Amino acid sequence: MNYIGSKYRLSDFIRATIQGVVGNDLKDKVFCDLFAGTGIVGRTFKPLVKKVIANDLEFYSYVLNRNYIGNHTCIQASEYLNALNQLEGIPGFIYKNYCLGGCDRQYFSDENGQKIDAIRTQIENWKHVKVIEEDLYYFLLASLIESADKVANTASVYSAYLKQLKRTAQKKIEIIPAAFVTTTNTHAVFNQDSNELIKSIEGDILYFDPPYNFRQYGLNYHLLNTIAKYDTFVPVGKTGLRPYDRSDYCSRNKAKPVFEELIKNAKFNYIFLSYNNEGIIPKKEIRKILQRYGKYDLATTGYKRFKAHKTQIRNHKAAQTIEYLHILEKQ
Repeated sequence: MNYIGSKYRLSDFIRATIQGVVGNDLKDKVFCDLFAGTGIVGRTFKPLVKKVIANDLEFYSYVLNRNYIGNHTCIQASEYLNALNQLEGIPGFIYKNYCLGGCDRQYFSDENGQKIDAIRTQIENWKHVKVIEEDLYYFLLASLIESADKVANTASVYSAYLKQLKRTAQKKIEIIPAAFVTTTNTHAVFNQDSNELIKSIEGDILYFDPPYNFRQYGLNYHLLNTIAKYDTFVPVGKTGLRPYDRSDYCSRNKAKPVFEELIKNAKFNYIFLSYNNEGIIPKKEIRKILQRYGKYDLATTGYKRFKAHKTQIRNHKAAQTIEYLHILEKQ
């Protein structure tokens, strides 16, 4: 997925830094990815550790992590994937509210919108009549979310759609399997507020990558939540927003106190925080807070990122960003 804040390109840096602090042998460790997003960091550590705990407040993220982290044994899904790909489209909620044929919005082509409706309806019907078990349900749903994202008519996020169908949005949607890594160990996935969940979990390594600016993920990925939940509501405004949770980590007044509350309540030996030089909380403030709770260190790396702007993408110009990995050995 084209996901803001993705740690895909930084996963090797994160893994190497954590192993450099904790040790290379992590097979007896419990690893927590507290703001999991698409689950890239949790997926990196899944085959290395005893258990991964993954969490995110956004439901689309829960679905992805329930598949990529929660699923750990082989699933026979080819017949279901084939059946979904052969479905005829139906004019359902996505088509009526997010396609030109049903409204003024154009997040998907009419054909893809109707196909998404048909596939989402079929997956829910299979679950309702107990044709599929929970693991397969989330595998199919994660596959749909990622496949729909590939044909979305957006520049990057879902806070706006394009006036004309771009080339990738004109392609017919095909459900590609969201293949996950199998392990002998089980894992846990949650869909909760991180500052509440932290009070009831414990482990060895806590990694967290909270929002660092004013960008609300519930707004930018509202349509993925709608596909994941497939519930009924009245879309609001030109972009068809659904109600969404606002993170305190996106507030200049609230970010610092909720951050310290999380650190205070964390029952983990090692804590690693991903943040960057554009964050709401200054680096020196983060260091000051972490030093109250144990031994502090810092690792950094620079990387180039593209902004979701067609001119910059066309000219291959990228902004230089410094990624900070704050390290705390809690005492």
